Order: sequence, then structure tokens, then C-alpha cells
Amino acid sequence: MYQNAAVLAVFLLLYSVISGRVERSWISGPIVFTAAGLILGPTGLGVLHLDIATEGLRLLAEATLAMVLFTDAAKADLGVLRRNLQLPERLLLIGLPLSILLGLGVAWLIFPGLGLLELALLATMLAPTDAALGKPVVSNPAVPAATRESLNVESGLNDGICVPVVVILLGLAVGTQIEGDTFSHVGRVVAEAIGIGLVVGIVLTAGAARLLRRAQAHGWVGEGWTEVPAVALAGACFALAQALGGSGFIACFAGGLLLGRLLPQGRHALLRGAENTGETLALLTWLAFGSVAVGQVLDRLSVPVLLYALLSLTVVRMLSVFLCLLGTPVGTAERLFIGWFGPRGLASLVFAIMVFDAGLPGNRTLMTTVGCTVLLSVIAHGVTANPLTRALTAPGRSRAAS
Repeated sequence: MYQNAAVLAVFLLLYSVISGRVERSWISGPIVFTAAGLILGPTGLGVLHLDIATEGLRLLAEATLAMVLFTDAAKADLGVLRRNLQLPERLLLIGLPLSILLGLGVAWLIFPGLGLLELALLATMLAPTDAALGKPVVSNPAVPAATRESLNVESGLNDGICVPVVVILLGLAVGTQIEGDTFSHVGRVVAEAIGIGLVVGIVLTAGAARLLRRAQAHGWVGEGWTEVPAVALAGACFALAQALGGSGFIACFAGGLLLGRLLPQGRHALLRGAENTGETLALLTWLAFGSVAVGQVLDRLSVPVLLYALLSLTVVRMLSVFLCLLGTPVGTAERLFIGWFGPRGLASLVFAIMVFDAGLPGNRTLMTTVGCTVLLSVIAHGVTANPLTRALTAPGRSRAAS
């Protein structure tokens, strides 16, 4: 335990010294931490032994995603979003279902040994994009505002929308008894996941914002506690929604949007603690991913797995986005940019652990494919974030409306 703690502390210290330099380079933090986990872990030097079970990795990934979704939503520019609401609407209502269907079709061609429900699960697990991996793009002011906000809203809501889909498919795959007819069951699960998440996020945040305004007016908040409320509120939104049977991710994103609306003054100082917590948790998640999962993925890698991972990140995602944005003012270059920057990460890992625990016949193929896709995404999207952003915003390149 102390050896692990020492290795982690020293590595965090060294990374903190060069973090700014890394952010400006073609190498991202997730690449560094994933590589460190692989090199320092059992597959490499063997000096880092993270005794973390699948449930622990899932909890870490969920906590990270909840914090990132909350802070990204709270910092969203609602004015830009209202003027360009058509873009995230199309990405979520047309692009997301189309991505799942295309992913299912490609999986059916590549993995003939998997059942239909397993193929559908694979496509759904890899449909949501990752707000944490996409942060270098959505937080870069050089990227057109409409593009930033569209990617931010899409990544904030698509994982929550996919939760009931995964739950329904998983229940059918393992033979869980369905109450009533299938259609009503599906409607109930979707309504509960999204509805409870929205209610919890809105109610908790509205109450917390009112309490915070009163506390700040009377000087009740201690100097060392200024950044704690946002962290606690994000955690409460996620945990309560999950406990009530809803989507904690929807709750966090809805809560973050409302907090940014209700407390526009000083929100950056309020969110600093949650933002730092989310970033630290994200990097630790990638370290655990590199130490625990990457070695197994590389050992089990096959041509079909690698082929599907590449097609999922390119053809499946980019074609879906390109088609769903037809008829909008978005130019070809920005359609391709939005299509490419659909990284797969934390949400896919959370879904993979849920499916793994069910013990499906195709578990090995499903887990290896998800792990390979996430690994490729960490590398490819991390390496291309800064260069492609510079290319998109180069002089003479048309920009989206802001």
C-alpha cells in the first residue's frame, strides 16, 4: 500500500511540474497517465500494483464523469447554446441513434459469433462521447463557440440517454423478466432514468443555489470552504439520482446547467474545486485503466477487434454526424471536426463494467473491443486535439456562428 502511495505521489508531483507544457503539446494528460499505468503496473516494471476490482474502477469512472459533466455544464454559455440549439438537438436525436444503428451493422459484419443483443450492447456502449477526453477541444476558446457548446451538450447528455438503452438490452440479454409488454417496459425505464435524473438535478441545485446565495450574503461560508459546495452538490446529484433509479449523469448535467444560470456571478471561483477534483479523478482513472486493463487488452487483441475499434472512431461516428448535420449552416470542415472529436472514454468503461458483471457469452470479445476502442481514442484524440484545432481556426477558414 505504501509503495503504491509513494509511486503515485511522486508521479503526480512530477506531472504537476510539467502539466502546462503537456497541455500545450501534442501529448495529452490521459495519454501520459495511461502510459504510466501500463509502464509502472504489472505489465511493465511492476512497481505499481493497484488492487482495484471492477466495481472500484466503475465507481472511480462514474465519480469522474459526474464531476466533469457538472462543471462543464455549469460553465456552458447558454446564450450561444440557445442561438445554436439545432446542432446539439440533431447530434442527440438523430446522430446518436444513427451511430448505434451503424455500429450495430458494422459489428454484425465483423463479429458473426456474437448474438444480436450482444452486438447492440457493443454499439451502445461505444456510442456516447467522453466529456473528459473532449475537454481540450470544448474548453479551447479558439474553437468556434457554436461547435464548442454543441460538443459539450452532446457529451453531457448522450451517456445519460444511453444508460436506459444499456439497461434494457442487458436485461433482455440475461433473460430478466419484463413486467408487462416490452414497449411499456422500455418506456418506463427510459422515463425513470431521464425523468428522475432531471428532477433530482433541478430540485437539488435550485435548493443549493438558494442556500448558497443566502450564505454568501451573510458571510457564513468559511474561507477554506468556498470550493467545497460545488463538489458536494455534484456528488449529491449523481448519488441521489442513482439511488432513486434515475441517471446520475443526467442529474449532474442538468444541475450544472441550472447552477450556471442561477449563480452567474462568481461561478468560476465556486466551480474551481469541482473542476480540479474532476481533472484529478480523470487522470487517476486513466492511470488505473493503463495499469489494470490495457495489458489484458493488448494480450487479447485480434484483427476483428482492432478493425471494429478503428471503424467505430471513424466511419461510424463521423458518418453519423455528417448525415445528421446535413441542412444546417455547419460547413464540411466543421462537420468532420465535430465527427472526429467524439472520443470514447469514461462512459464506455462504465457501461463495459456493467455488461461484464452480467457474464454474457461474448464477454471477452465485448470487453476487449471496448478497451481497445477507448485506448485508441485516448491516443488518437489526445494527439490530434491541438493540431486539428489550429487547422480549423486557421486564417481564411470559415467559422460557425457564435
